[in-house]
Amino acid sequence: MSGIARAPGGAAGAERRQTVAMRLPRPRSLAGQLFAMQVVLVAVVVAGCALFTYLNDREQAETSARKQVTVTARAIADSPSVREAIASPDPSARLQPYAERVRRDTGVTFVTIMDPEGVRWTHPSPDRIGRRFVGHIGPALRGETFHETYTGTLGPSVRVVTPIRDDGRIVGLVSTGIAVEKISAEVRGQVVALLAVAGGALVLGGLGTYVINARLRRHTHGMNATELSRMHDYHQAALHAVREGLVMLDGQRRIALINDGARELLGLTGPDVVGRNVAELGLPTPLTGALLASEPRVDEVHLTDDRVLVVNTAPVSGGERRGTVVTLRDHTELQALTGELDSVRGFTEALRSQAHEAANRLHTVVSLIELGREREAVEFATAELELAQALTDQVVAAVAEPALSALLLGKAAQANERGVALVLTEDSSVDDGVLPRGLPARDLVTILGNLIDNALDAVADGALDSGPECSPDAVAGGDRVPRVTVTVRADRHELLLRVADSGPGIDPDTVEEVFRRGWSTKRLTGPAGRGLGLALVRQAVRRHGGTVELDRAASGGAEFTVRLPLRAAEVTA
Repeated sequence: MSGIARAPGGAAGAERRQTVAMRLPRPRSLAGQLFAMQVVLVAVVVAGCALFTYLNDREQAETSARKQVTVTARAIADSPSVREAIASPDPSARLQPYAERVRRDTGVTFVTIMDPEGVRWTHPSPDRIGRRFVGHIGPALRGETFHETYTGTLGPSVRVVTPIRDDGRIVGLVSTGIAVEKISAEVRGQVVALLAVAGGALVLGGLGTYVINARLRRHTHGMNATELSRMHDYHQAALHAVREGLVMLDGQRRIALINDGARELLGLTGPDVVGRNVAELGLPTPLTGALLASEPRVDEVHLTDDRVLVVNTAPVSGGERRGTVVTLRDHTELQALTGELDSVRGFTEALRSQAHEAANRLHTVVSLIELGREREAVEFATAELELAQALTDQVVAAVAEPALSALLLGKAAQANERGVALVLTEDSSVDDGVLPRGLPARDLVTILGNLIDNALDAVADGALDSGPECSPDAVAGGDRVPRVTVTVRADRHELLLRVADSGPGIDPDTVEEVFRRGWSTKRLTGPAGRGLGLALVRQAVRRHGGTVELDRAASGGAEFTVRLPLRAAEVTA
């Protein structure tokens, strides 16, 4: 029973082992493949060089041997003592010692001097003297010097045969040669040295290849070519799919990589962006400073000509400075919506305050009636209604654009709550339909709303406790009530927005900084976005091709004038 119980487990284990055995091994990493390929390549190159050197050395050895035996044979043939010995009664007696001496001195294998019939007068083996020469002598008998590789009595040799002349007659022949075995022995010695050098080169090449590929393996994290290709495809897809801007800088602060979102947010076009230094891109100075900073930046707000960007930077981790990763988020729409939300919130607070104040006044009217003072009650209620209706009628009559009129009424309520008189000048006039479709109401609210908010901030701190009502007539009667004067005027060619206040004005030293991010009349900056208002104004004005100017108002405060061009083709008469 126990054997039966163990059988399934054993079968399952065998099946798992078989599955593991059949599992395909992971492909070799790119570094491993390159290492194997480079080792094979180095081995082939070294082997090829060794074979070429061997063949070349052998050929050179044979050529050198031919030259050596040729020079030796011609020297013997030209020697006068040889011709004299040939003419003697016993040539061998005089030539044999001479030939052996020459053989030993020159290092050739044999020196054979013979008569024109090929009968030897000399030979390294004296017992072979008097016998016929083993080899070809025909060309020599015709007066030629020739060489050949021939197997004679001493074995294969590289030899030369040349005639010996006396007064033009061929009186004998001389043959000198070097054994092939001797040439091979010299070549073998060279081959041993060559193999040693080739082996050393192979070892050094292998070590160098290993070191290089070890470094490559670290850089590629042991991935093979397929994995690297797949990662590159994923990288490219993710890079272009991300809507946020992504910029990668190298150690020299040059752009190494930038996606489509970053190009759009930074206003960079053209294929030559990659490789350029950040300082050469013409970005705003604060933004350039943030990108060049060595320390990380977290959720910093920066402005370009037409966008509000939130910038985050982080250095690339590593033992050395390898670069920086920069992410960019577009907060232009968010800032505009935040401004509108602030305006609505302020308007709501003002309405709540006015509702509370209206309740107080209603109680006053009721109390006057109860006291039997009906005439005073009517006068009190009529004065309040006339004051509110006068302001509404003035705004609605002058500004027919709904968004602007609603904004002015809301800002007037806020100003009244803060003890500031908001005055709309008599020459203000914007007819309905004058503004083109290319000038959205949101941008107008951004421009005019931020200018009024800035003016209210400038004069609110000095506001006197002049009561809840701040009518234009009260302002004209004296300087005790701080005021903000607004002009909104449009013709066929231009929309003019002017906001002046009776505050302390702008310090001349800060005029150039007014429209930079972080500047405000209260000198406060922070993550909530204070100090962005005027910067957003200039951004919106530039977006529509307009201008914004800052002067001193007649009342002594600051006066901002915005001029936005209106194309005649889009203006309705």
